Amino acid sequence: MNSEEKVEVENINTPGRTSNVNALKYHEMKSSFLKVLPRKSPGLTQKEIQLEVRKYLSESIFPHGKTAGWWAKTVQLDLEAKGIVVRENTTPLRWHKL
Repeated sequence: MNSEEKVEVENINTPGRTSNVNALKYHEMKSSFLKVLPRKSPGLTQKEIQLEVRKYLSESIFPHGKTAGWWAKTVQLDLEAKGIVVRENTTPLRWHKL
């Protein structure tokens, strides 16, 4: 996979709309995201997810964690739209794997 390849992502907040994003960064973040997200409630908050995923990100793909927050949110919205993760009805919001 090279830095030019794209992957189509969905957004739970805008059903039917897709975007194409950098495949290398998407798959790196998706792998990290799924490593840190628990399988059951209570899940993790967005802030907890953003902190935890950085531990697994490649420095060459995400130097100094730059843009990691944006990519974590993109992956979360895509996986939620695909039914892989679920948003809990809590304050603050939490997510876990199905």
